[in-house]
Amino acid sequence: MNSPSIAAPIVEATTGVILAGGAPFSAALLARARAYGDEIIAADGGADRLLRLGVTPRAVIGDLDSISATARARLSDRLFPITEQETTDFDKALRSIMAPYVLALGFQGARLDHGLAVLNTLVRSPDRRVLVLGGKDVTFHAPARLALSLPMGTRLSLFPMVPVTGRSTGLRWPIDGLHFAPGGMIGTSNEVSAREVTLEFDGPGMLVILPLTQLPAALTSLCRP
Repeated sequence: MNSPSIAAPIVEATTGVILAGGAPFSAALLARARAYGDEIIAADGGADRLLRLGVTPRAVIGDLDSISATARARLSDRLFPITEQETTDFDKALRSIMAPYVLALGFQGARLDHGLAVLNTLVRSPDRRVLVLGGKDVTFHAPARLALSLPMGTRLSLFPMVPVTGRSTGLRWPIDGLHFAPGGMIGTSNEVSAREVTLEFDGPGMLVILPLTQLPAALTSLCRP
């Protein structure tokens, strides 16, 4: 099912945007994201998380069934309800933002079904640059071709959300000739064996998972002209 469209973006930015969800995230993770994103947006209950950390979001987007009454009152002039129930708050917020890239935090580590829904949205939005930050990892949808400059020995995992094939250089275990699928071959816990890794895929649907420390490298690669 395709996501419903919106008439116009709610938030427009010329630099990276931080999108906060309602799952737990630390002040340290938010501070890491703020080094690369200026605007901070909340998806529904993410507003409460931000307020507890002393941060006021520019906008709160979603069906607004999770935000507390206290946060709703404090942010009454920043609420943008999207009431349809076909998509998640992450999807609603993401399609309401126009920015070079989005750093999403607070979307992992709580409910498994919510986390899987976020990964589903990444695959259904292949043209968006969205990086999902967790306590240890950064996850993003792989473009058709990706070149990453990473330290030797860095963990690099690949997880297919649909059947997909591809090629690689700079990995300890090359992916050439492999047929990935969610119910078949996956590529977790591979390892960087050269200073530059190149990945090419024959179609959309592959997620790349790196250590959170490699967020700068992921951003550099995804935002490369």
